[in-house]
Amino acid sequence: MKARIVYMGTPEFAVAPLEALIQSQHEVVAVVTVPDRQAGRGRKPTPSAVKVCAEKHNLPILQPEKLRDEQFQAELVSYNADLFVVVAFRMLPTSVWSMPKLGTFNLHASLLPDYRGAAPIHWAVINGEEKTGVTTFLIDEEIDTGNILLQAETSIGANETTGELYHRLMDLGSPLVVETVDGLLSGKLEGKTQKHVDSPKNAPKLFREHQYVPLNDIAEAAHNRVRGLTPFPAPLIVLETSSGERIEAKVANSTYEEGQIGECGTLEWRKNELAIQCKSGLLILGEIQWPGKKKMGVADFKNGYTEYSELKALCTP
Repeated sequence: MKARIVYMGTPEFAVAPLEALIQSQHEVVAVVTVPDRQAGRGRKPTPSAVKVCAEKHNLPILQPEKLRDEQFQAELVSYNADLFVVVAFRMLPTSVWSMPKLGTFNLHASLLPDYRGAAPIHWAVINGEEKTGVTTFLIDEEIDTGNILLQAETSIGANETTGELYHRLMDLGSPLVVETVDGLLSGKLEGKTQKHVDSPKNAPKLFREHQYVPLNDIAEAAHNRVRGLTPFPAPLIVLETSSGERIEAKVANSTYEEGQIGECGTLEWRKNELAIQCKSGLLILGEIQWPGKKKMGVADFKNGYTEYSELKALCTP
């Protein structure tokens, strides 16, 4: 048995599951993704990662501006799909997700009900979680609340970044998507209601204020913020020069250790590392990026910025 599938997704995270479905016995009859967006210095229209994949496989592509558009919905109906599969896309109106006879399911990068929201991978790392995973669930009226179909779990390394975990979860989720399609098509897989959690761990969209590393916290929390925002949207520390100029520098490649070198924000320039005093303990950084410059190791930064010894970090930006 094979299912007719309309696949919906946008970023790189959604490419591997699409490839897995294309290689399975099932038939991807169309792909829905966002319209091309202007990007880069030339503001050239750029297709999504999912569109690039779909073009490679000569699949029909739909790029609606509005998901409630009647013409778009009529075209969806024409594909006579058994299932819609959604990975890293937009919130669907009921008129869309209720179309296929077997329903619409989503792949989410957390172990639901924990970390519902737009940035589950980032927040799991920022919060110092030791495990996470991926979940397939049936879409309903609310965000990430539908009945759970399947889950797969993995550990999070103590120094693992969001970028590293992102790719591991993408690989973990791809076979789970195919397994979910198999189970729904055979009728052997039924959704289970998500358990109630009094204090759920949420994963809201990240804004500028979330990028600042909390030096006024313990060093482990600062380290978790650095790796949780690496490589995107990038963690920031605010450095102040001897003249009072404040500079927002991107940082990366962190660890932490016990120690006291002064008041919060005190810097200690080591051979290849920068130690920053937190409320307690030291945040150790291996890379720094000055505004408008390329990212570089601490040793190279010291060679290029002769007044580095006069800098101090602000504990509260």
